[in-house]
Amino acid sequence: MSRVLVTGSAGRLGRSVVTSLAAAGHEVIGVDPAPGSPPEAAAVLPADLTDLGEAHSVIARFRPEAVVHLAAIAVPFSRSEATTFRVNTQLAFNVCAACVALGVDRLVVASSPTVIGYGAPGGWTPSYLPLDEDHPTEPWNAYNLSKLVAEQTMKAFARSTGTTRMAAFRPCFVVAPEEWEGAPTQTGHTITERLERPELGGTSLFNYLDARDAGDFVDALLAGLARPETNGEVFFAGAADALAREPLAELLPAVMPETKGLASVLTGTAPAFSSAKAERLLGWTAKRSWRTELS
Repeated sequence: MSRVLVTGSAGRLGRSVVTSLAAAGHEVIGVDPAPGSPPEAAAVLPADLTDLGEAHSVIARFRPEAVVHLAAIAVPFSRSEATTFRVNTQLAFNVCAACVALGVDRLVVASSPTVIGYGAPGGWTPSYLPLDEDHPTEPWNAYNLSKLVAEQTMKAFARSTGTTRMAAFRPCFVVAPEEWEGAPTQTGHTITERLERPELGGTSLFNYLDARDAGDFVDALLAGLARPETNGEVFFAGAADALAREPLAELLPAVMPETKGLASVLTGTAPAFSSAKAERLLGWTAKRSWRTELS
């Protein structure tokens, strides 16, 4: 059992990560200024980690073996672009700096698949499908730019230290347990609406991930950081299928004509985002699908 500190523990992703890590036997400390952290957290602190001194204070107080950094302005355009960029990048830098300075053994930083660039107003064409971690990044708004900066911040600190092992992950569109029951997702639409109206999920190439699978992924990544080959790496984490009722080979070109030809490999229920790296290096695959979870 390790003591794991989770920033953003009251968020859509954070709640399930806390629950999963606690179920796996870890002592979990939540850090979030907002209420709503799960009762499975052994303690919760409402700290402001955009302040470097406070970030150091939190790590020094709890002395965790591992930190999972999820805290962020998580929805694009929900705040001003300047605020989103400033907050998200400052959070990433402060948490990385505090972990390294105080000798935290392992650090996981949450990024986003939006760094790939889909949804850009001027259009976007993937270089290839399915998308993997080697695909070029083309951020176009403050949110996905801030997430790419968070990845690069993690990599810079990973290169500078021989003590703290760290990695980043790009969780696909996170679906919390209550959203399978009909609660609105982060876009304001229900999962059923996203299935019935392909234009809602088409821009993001129908990606998704059950939040509980995300929690299991984080646990696998924390364990995987014991191996040198995972240090400084970035991972996609997505469901094993697409959030769509038709094969993406047919559906994707209909909503994104620029994918015509490229999407032909996405037959059956195959998703547009590959989690093969996570399976190869961490032994992780998503267990849950909309076909089994949707009420």
